[in-house]
Amino acid sequence: MAQTVAVKELIEKFNLTDLTPEIDIKKKKITKPDINRPAIQLAGFLENYDATRVQIIGFVEYSYLGSLTPEQRKQRYEAVMTEDTPCFIFARDLKPGDIFLGLARSKGVPVLVSSLETSNLMAEVIKWLNVKLAPCISVHGVLVDVYGEGLLITGESGIGKSEAALELIKRGHRLVTDDVVEIRKVSDDTLVGSAPDITKHLIELRGIGIVDVKMLFGVSCVKETQNIDLVIRLEEWDRDKDYDRIGLEEEYTEYLGNKVVCHNIPIRPGRNLAIICESAAVNHRQKMMGYNAAQELYNRVQQSMRKREEEEE
Repeated sequence: MAQTVAVKELIEKFNLTDLTPEIDIKKKKITKPDINRPAIQLAGFLENYDATRVQIIGFVEYSYLGSLTPEQRKQRYEAVMTEDTPCFIFARDLKPGDIFLGLARSKGVPVLVSSLETSNLMAEVIKWLNVKLAPCISVHGVLVDVYGEGLLITGESGIGKSEAALELIKRGHRLVTDDVVEIRKVSDDTLVGSAPDITKHLIELRGIGIVDVKMLFGVSCVKETQNIDLVIRLEEWDRDKDYDRIGLEEEYTEYLGNKVVCHNIPIRPGRNLAIICESAAVNHRQKMMGYNAAQELYNRVQQSMRKREEEEE
């Protein structure tokens, strides 16, 4: 099912003024994250015009419309406004005239006003819609912000994901979501995780029950959304399985077509999962900054071998 955003959500998010309150905004849906600034269309060129996008009117368009006669304005308005248009937003507190408002009411198109400058408004609306309308899946796991790195902890039910998250919270890190993680593909490089509204800020601990992290530890211990930078997959220790002890080559897992670095962590008594997760987060950040400890070890071994060969010669 395609993602949609209600125009009402847009109004509430950006504190917009609704100049057409008689139009039922609950039925108006935004289906595309792109917006349009209809400058050239208002001048009469309508080829490839997409009326189903959010339309933003800035100072340039507003000034141009002011130079037209009432008949020309009505003609241009009718060309760009359709019943499929989710809404028009006027930036910089600009107010449309009666002709525009009358046509909008007849077409059922909400007309909104923002105090933001046009460029800022466009950037913020695009960024917000890209998240809200991004492809979305739900996965079983825990998402925690550890030193600014988004750690998605996965594994079988009961393996200790929530307990590890709770220990991380006690160590000063922030919970995004427990049990169910909603993952949105914002771009080809970015996955954003968030919590379903029903389980936001809650953790389930077997034997204790539901714990409200926000109420128990404070607002500084929770976060609404977080980019997913690293996946920690917990699994039962298998003596017959060979585990990576160097980490020279990265392993990846895939969500919505995006690859994310993944570490398989075997669980056995005595292993402190919180410290392991913290170390994995810091190590991942070091790699992103250009330092790879495994590669450094490999280089040292190679240098030692070359030095030994030279000495033998």
